[in-house]
Amino acid sequence: MAGIRLQPEDPDASQARPPASSDLISDDDRSVAADSWSIKSDYGSTLDDEQRHADASEALSVANFRAASDYSSDKEEPDAEAVQSMLGFQSYWDAQYADELTNFREHGHAGEVWFGADVMEVVASWTKSLCGEFSQGHLSNHVDDSNCESVGQLEKEPFNWSVLDIGTGNGLLLQELAKQGFSDLTGTDYSEGAIDLARSLAHRDGFTNIKFLVDDILETKLDRKFQLLVDKGTLDAIGLHPDGPVKRIMYWDSVSSLVAPGGLLVITSCNSTKDELVQEVDAFNQRRNSPSQELGASGDQEVNRDPPLFRYVDHVRSYPTFMFGGSVGSRVATVAFQRN
Repeated sequence: MAGIRLQPEDPDASQARPPASSDLISDDDRSVAADSWSIKSDYGSTLDDEQRHADASEALSVANFRAASDYSSDKEEPDAEAVQSMLGFQSYWDAQYADELTNFREHGHAGEVWFGADVMEVVASWTKSLCGEFSQGHLSNHVDDSNCESVGQLEKEPFNWSVLDIGTGNGLLLQELAKQGFSDLTGTDYSEGAIDLARSLAHRDGFTNIKFLVDDILETKLDRKFQLLVDKGTLDAIGLHPDGPVKRIMYWDSVSSLVAPGGLLVITSCNSTKDELVQEVDAFNQRRNSPSQELGASGDQEVNRDPPLFRYVDHVRSYPTFMFGGSVGSRVATVAFQRN
């Protein structure tokens, strides 16, 4: 089913409106913002990121996707599936969180809750239940026995699991997970203003155990694996960049290095349906196996394919649905995958 994409509901009038067509930035501004995506970082050199960008571009060409440059010209009619948005640029989020941090300091406002507070609470409570089912053995744990580093811990009390929220923003999702009983909580965001706001809110609200770090998921410097990784809107924002298809490949490469064997990845999106997210994970799994497949095709040796790195587990079924154009959809999808 084709994705039904609607903007998230605004919980209050103070939230930022979605940018209209008149707000779209020029080619010159787009170029500057694209540069800032690559080099505006606390970590210095971008050589690794450039190489990963090149690798992702090559993977796209092999997969017969349209290159990002196909969408950058104002002289051609843009593809409806590739409309770019300011939400794909770090410069947008830096300005957004600078304003929200000022509002917090002056008025105590927590800022925007992306997708709304109701969705955030559903994500937290549903994730708690899912982790509980895994810990009690109600859901099968499809993990290669050779990768047993964290499997034993996953079978114990789920609230001891290490949790990472990528693109944490104001950090309120981590506060909700803390209310559900999780204690080892870390949030990352590439916007320093977001991390400042998240720390301030956590301190004010009494969640001083939550750790917040400045880190870009596309060039992460984290050297730790987490048993639960949550993403609420980050993959959406990455996909809105003019180089979104390339950066989404980089996203999956990074995420796969951060989820512990046997761990869970929970993604919440308003731009992709459950089926589209499953298809994207399947494409990532196939891409990982493609070098082995090519070797087997060119030689006589039998090639043993690696098992899929991520497998679909479950999705939230309680979001309201509606009929549009003969198809049934919902405003938001939350999908869980397990890492082998």
